[in-house]
Amino acid sequence: MRAAIFATCLMDNFFPDVGEAMVRILHRLGVETYLPEGQTCCGQPAYNSGYWPEAQAVAQTLLENCEDADYVVTPSGSCAGMIHHDYRRLFASSPAALAKAEALASKTYEFSQFLVRVLGVTDLGAEYPARVTYHPSCHGMRLLGVRDEPELLLRAVRGLELVELPHAQDCCGFGGTFSVKLGEISTAMVDEKADHVLETDAPILVGTDMGCLMNIGGRLRRRGAPVRVMHLAELLWAGMQKGGGVA
Repeated sequence: MRAAIFATCLMDNFFPDVGEAMVRILHRLGVETYLPEGQTCCGQPAYNSGYWPEAQAVAQTLLENCEDADYVVTPSGSCAGMIHHDYRRLFASSPAALAKAEALASKTYEFSQFLVRVLGVTDLGAEYPARVTYHPSCHGMRLLGVRDEPELLLRAVRGLELVELPHAQDCCGFGGTFSVKLGEISTAMVDEKADHVLETDAPILVGTDMGCLMNIGGRLRRRGAPVRVMHLAELLWAGMQKGGGVA
């Protein structure tokens, strides 16, 4: 099995440790991975802002660079959601590009989705004694239907206490360009999310989208709250190192 890693803009620029953890886990599970050098962005920022020709130009790099992969795995439900749902609209006027877009969507998975649905893995042999709460991202949950997979993986971690996040389904307020264009509303939303995180008394917040983690984590830091934010892949890999992991 050969999987292309779609790094995403946020991982590439701000969260390289997430990519390293994800790749190490996949290697431990016997998946051959590679990073297509020509990939750039999925095109979502331009697409959501109405710049469709520019979005097509950057999205085209994924269509071309991931053609040979058996699977495409990404640590972002938001980017995977863009590929699954919005590429069909973005390339609707070009039958050749649309065919490539549909082929890409058929083999693209968010990280936890790939582990559970494709590899059939829920227990990675990880150990991580900590009190943790989990924030489900909007695009991962609503567009991709990633609901149970992250929690199945977390509940299998030995020593981990998973605490339910109040109003977990509520948006954190990031929403890509939404947080820039409607800053006051975005701030009010992330403040509410931060309040719910603090209600759990969990010192660690786990998520599957780096945009959400960046937004919530930044707000918690500004408020002086000692909560660590971690991508699911980071926590699982740390736990696998401690617990021995998958042979």
